[in-house]
Amino acid sequence: MAVGAVVVGSGVGLGLWASGDDGGPAAAPSSPSPTPSPTRSYPLSEAPRTIPAVREHTAERGPGWRPASDHRVVVSDPALEDEGKLTAQELGLRYAGEKDDERPGDVRLELNRDGGANPESYTLTVRGGRVTVSGPGEAGVFYGTRTLKQEMSGTGAAPEGVVRDEPAKPRRGMMLDIARKHYGAGWIEDRIRELGDLKYNEIGLHFSDDQGFRIESDSHPEIVSKDHLTKAQVQKIVDLAESRHITVVPEIDSPGHLGAVIDAHPDLQLRKTNGEAVRGAVDIANPKSAQIVDDLLDEYAGLFPGDQWHLGGDEYQALVVSDPEATFPGLASAARDKYGPGATVEDLTTGWLNDRAATVRAHDRVPRAWNDGFFPGGSVQADEDIRVAYWTGKEIGARKPAEYLAEGREVINYNDEFLYYVLGEPLTFVYPTGERIYEQWTPRVLRGTTPVPAKYDRQILGGSFAIWGDLPRSQTQEQVAAGIRMPLRALAQKLWDAREPALSWAEFRALADRLG
Repeated sequence: MAVGAVVVGSGVGLGLWASGDDGGPAAAPSSPSPTPSPTRSYPLSEAPRTIPAVREHTAERGPGWRPASDHRVVVSDPALEDEGKLTAQELGLRYAGEKDDERPGDVRLELNRDGGANPESYTLTVRGGRVTVSGPGEAGVFYGTRTLKQEMSGTGAAPEGVVRDEPAKPRRGMMLDIARKHYGAGWIEDRIRELGDLKYNEIGLHFSDDQGFRIESDSHPEIVSKDHLTKAQVQKIVDLAESRHITVVPEIDSPGHLGAVIDAHPDLQLRKTNGEAVRGAVDIANPKSAQIVDDLLDEYAGLFPGDQWHLGGDEYQALVVSDPEATFPGLASAARDKYGPGATVEDLTTGWLNDRAATVRAHDRVPRAWNDGFFPGGSVQADEDIRVAYWTGKEIGARKPAEYLAEGREVINYNDEFLYYVLGEPLTFVYPTGERIYEQWTPRVLRGTTPVPAKYDRQILGGSFAIWGDLPRSQTQEQVAAGIRMPLRALAQKLWDAREPALSWAEFRALADRLG
């Protein structure tokens, strides 16, 4: 006879097992699950400890579930084959495919097709010696299997009862600057596995900048750096990410940060009236500049099938001088020709952003750009559907985060105070810590340490941890992986549930260290 009690998730933990081509060596099977007893001899179960913590657990009395070599993973729908095979491999079970029968010890994955529910939500039921993970979408079922995997890593057993869980924010990501620092494909794949187990759903690849262009190109092979990823390697990364319900978000930053493209096309470089070259900036009055960037956006749309695209748009050096119109009369003339007599270089730059947004929108992508690429007033406004990737308030004429939100814009939080891991700690940057994120940051803390009003919460779609390679030799790939480990776990918790965590930081860290 079951006795129910609601227990809000009160702890966290995670076991990230070493991975092979698709999830890696399986965990060693343990003893079979005890046969459920009709008596009240079992104590009420405790909520599982996972990262991120589950949002709700209904406790029950029972033996729970442990994996055994004769147990099966079965699915209710062929669409869950990838999730079923991965779970079976990780837990050392047999994948039996689509089945309707029930056997002792089964782990059953099923779609409930609830159209009104969050597609990333799931229910994990442990009862009668069996486990059922159900959800309205494949992503939710996958996250349920991550909870089950973490339970096995932590205690070797799933507690009796029912977990009901869903994320607070729909965009939960990590961005990696592979332009300034080249990362091996295997290292990126390991991060995808780590992100998947932490229930992230984005990885951004910033692969074009002044220091390098790091992905093979068919349309413009002349711009590609010696150290780069081949398209075959990227395809493998994308496939692995899709299997973990992670969207790869590409970024070709423009009209600034295009030094690697300019190296091969010096005629595109922006110059001052005295002929001085402006580092990384293309001349946006030159139609050839737009053509080459659009060529690349069109080309890589075929390589990155996800629905998100980052256009950059930050730090265009034509706008950091005191009088852009006087310093760059060619840009000023082009602005007036295109947008009327009162138009400025800012207007021309905004028009560039909108044109690039139109290019990716034609591929059914949702565009985003850095917040310092959006300007107030002027003759031209950034298109309403371009999401704001808010990272800083340090730029000239910085606008408060609430200004973007008051315009009705959707925002993704990249707060450089908490979420910027800049190699070598140049300027005022310091390596972020998991403790600060865990104790001081929420998705509403967009700039500095002060949250925006709660009324804007729905417009803040989530957040992303950003790894930048400003001084690329400052850390090895292994040091980067170690340095971001706890910040990623803390951020996963706060994006899944922005409420005050139940565990102290010391408890959270100790649990994470114990579980790996």
